[in-house]
Amino acid sequence: MILENLLKNYESSQLPARKKGEPMIVKTNILIRSMGPVSELDMEYSMDCYFRQYWTDPRLSFQGPISSLSLNFKMLERIWRPDTYFYNGKNSYVHTITVPNKLLRLSQNGDILYSMRLTVKAKCPMELRNFPMDRQSCPLILGSYAYTSKQLRYQWESGASVNFEPGMTLSQFDLMGSPQRNSTYRRREGEFSVLQVNFNLQRHTGYFLIQVYVPCILIVVLSWVSFWIHREATSDRVGLGITTVLTLSTISLDSRKDLPKVKYATALDWFLLMSFFYCIATLLEFAGVHYFTKVGYGEIPVDEEEWDDLEGPKFDESVIVMSSVASVGLIEQRRRGSLICPIYKDGPLQCETPKKGTMERHTQTERRIPGWKQIFFCLTGNDKFRRMRQRAAGQQQGPGAMNSVSRIDKLARILFPASFFILNFLYWLGYVALADEFKWRQPPPSIIMAK
Repeated sequence: MILENLLKNYESSQLPARKKGEPMIVKTNILIRSMGPVSELDMEYSMDCYFRQYWTDPRLSFQGPISSLSLNFKMLERIWRPDTYFYNGKNSYVHTITVPNKLLRLSQNGDILYSMRLTVKAKCPMELRNFPMDRQSCPLILGSYAYTSKQLRYQWESGASVNFEPGMTLSQFDLMGSPQRNSTYRRREGEFSVLQVNFNLQRHTGYFLIQVYVPCILIVVLSWVSFWIHREATSDRVGLGITTVLTLSTISLDSRKDLPKVKYATALDWFLLMSFFYCIATLLEFAGVHYFTKVGYGEIPVDEEEWDDLEGPKFDESVIVMSSVASVGLIEQRRRGSLICPIYKDGPLQCETPKKGTMERHTQTERRIPGWKQIFFCLTGNDKFRRMRQRAAGQQQGPGAMNSVSRIDKLARILFPASFFILNFLYWLGYVALADEFKWRQPPPSIIMAK
């Protein structure tokens, strides 16, 4: 009887009565049951929540022994209710199992509680420059679709307007806070009252440390092993360098598959590029060692003119037999002064000591070239400088002198680890220790902040 009397002559299309010049007030709060997943690829997030709205309709006030009435959701079709929608929603829906999850409660003074269970999927514009040490602020904006701010105004309910179920967690993020604010949205039809809550999220970096950062660091360190491998082991050093580059390529492709194709480089991209640079620099370092300090397989290449000078005039076989002692002595004397003793001699690789005058002459020539000029010759591929280095290598004493450790390798053993450590320190300092705090995003021109 109470319901029939209340709904008699009730017009559900009209706003409830209010004081002249004042808008209708709708208060709102949200209880979030679960949140996630947060998708970087689609830049969206989803959540399961109880969405509650409160307003007063004097036309539905009543007298009687009952303080409040809990009504069936079908009564919603017969009374006025706010046309709330989510401005940045993409695919939201009301749960309907086993029946539509809606609650309607009416008090004696006309206060109405309208609650429903929703799954909301909303857009979340993300700035991924600091990924995976990034912090995201995902907004949820709601308001009326048809009623302007002069007719209907939304307010957050006093107290905790946005609450979370105890124990609620996200797989990839920590929820740092959920600040709320009231705003006014300007459209062609007028100004509309809206409510906004931002979910401030900080990403977990543990997964990326285990799957990307630590493997990349170990691969870069592994590439430095080539500095301690003998420079004659060309296939070993090149194979190690190529393997590290290909492994980093695989890690890079795998880490980017769940990210959008943004126009800027993320923090992870910069780290991978730095790792690529060190692995490729290791290969280029060996290329310099191989080209400018390594001489074949321990042998000095000799021009045809040098071969003719070393061989001397051709002797007839009978002459050689008659003067074998003299010819052998002559050839041995020429071998000692040459740079190709490993080619002539049988047995173990041994080089005779070159003449002292020749050694001093080449050493003085090398010392006259400044270090910066030697680097310039190396970069430009100066053939004359290369031949001079080859002669200097052939004049060293001992069976292993020609294949001794290069000064380039000795320098790389210190320079590469030291510079990599410094760059890592600056990298983590810039992206972790100096990370920006959460801030409200600057509203678009159509948003006006309420006073």
